Amino acid sequence: MKLIIRNAKIIDPQSSFHNQTVDILIVDGLIEKIGASLPNPEQAEELKLDNLHVSQGWFDSSVSLGEPGFEDRETIANGLLVAAKSGFTGIGLQPNSFPVIDNQSQINFVKTKAIGHATTLFPIGALTKNAEGKDMAELFDMKQAGAIAFGDYNKSFENANLLKIALQYTQDFNGLVIAYSQDSNIKGQGVVNEGVVSTRLGLKGIPNLAEELQVARNLFLLEYTDGKLHIPTISTAKSVALIKEAKAKGLNVSCSVTVHHLTMTDEKLDSFDTRYKVTPPLRTEEDRLALLDGILDNTIDMITTDHNPIDIEHKKMEFDMAKNGTIGLESAFGALMDVLPLEKVIEKLTSGKTIFGIENASINEGATANISLFNPEGESTFTKAAILSKSKNSAFLGIQTKGKAYGIVNQGQLILR
Repeated sequence: MKLIIRNAKIIDPQSSFHNQTVDILIVDGLIEKIGASLPNPEQAEELKLDNLHVSQGWFDSSVSLGEPGFEDRETIANGLLVAAKSGFTGIGLQPNSFPVIDNQSQINFVKTKAIGHATTLFPIGALTKNAEGKDMAELFDMKQAGAIAFGDYNKSFENANLLKIALQYTQDFNGLVIAYSQDSNIKGQGVVNEGVVSTRLGLKGIPNLAEELQVARNLFLLEYTDGKLHIPTISTAKSVALIKEAKAKGLNVSCSVTVHHLTMTDEKLDSFDTRYKVTPPLRTEEDRLALLDGILDNTIDMITTDHNPIDIEHKKMEFDMAKNGTIGLESAFGALMDVLPLEKVIEKLTSGKTIFGIENASINEGATANISLFNPEGESTFTKAAILSKSKNSAFLGIQTKGKAYGIVNQGQLILR
């Protein structure tokens, strides 16, 4: 591939061309030249897009695709294409397939299915066998096969000793443990945030305490073991405060927040629309603002879509019975630009790579071309026509968005929406 990207503004503090509008020559997957008005004697393909901006490739640390087992929800092939057209050059694939990704052969299977695609798939292995929370899975073997971290998707570890042992064991090979935090006993039969809205609607609530107690416990275990821990998709103001305090102590902890928790509250539930049924549940405006503050002061390390396709049979049903989850890749950039400044959005869509041990190639001459393409300007409404996923369970339908993702350059390929 020979490609010249014309008149692109580079947003990359690690690049010597940061905030400059330049041309970028890419040859065989490498950035060969960056400069103004580059010549094109070899008739390379030229890319010109309106108000084009580029950054290091975006990485989403939590994506579910279904395959193997739930191909009706999403396939790896289409999911990676959706990610590419949404601006993501890499995704962390959650292990919640059937069978669960809990061994070396399953890691190899999903990696093989991803060969040849522009977006790179980084598998996350289940921490316990079949994600049942009882016996530890083959962590070292999965690490050797390419797993970037270990966790049971959206399941808390009720057995504190199991998490303690995992944090100790993974230190031998620099493994990262993911600990989703929600106490199942306090959650009970709750389906939405406990508060004014749940009372008004007559829905069983999940108090903030369910998350915060588990976050506090997991941080105590981390302090005891001196391991490496990632707490995904936090949703409350107190969780932000607890993690901020842990970081001040020097603990090796990172955390993420979802796009929907940064942009929505439980007020969305008035329609009883199951598209807004997610885990953890949408919280209050006070929590949402605290999460945004956590992004701005870098307590929160990364933003994820927590993209989770659900088939219509498990969404179009009574609220109590419907499955949790929303898709979010297609709407992520536009939704975030409506609540955060551009450079912070780019920072939080790229910084997760370092935490998960993935190369973070800057936009400089000689570097690998791992680039996201986007326009930060322009307003639109997110509609069903913009959904590229097989499943259509998007909580973002009808929201106002700012800017748009054009696509990516990665793995020697140009993919445009």
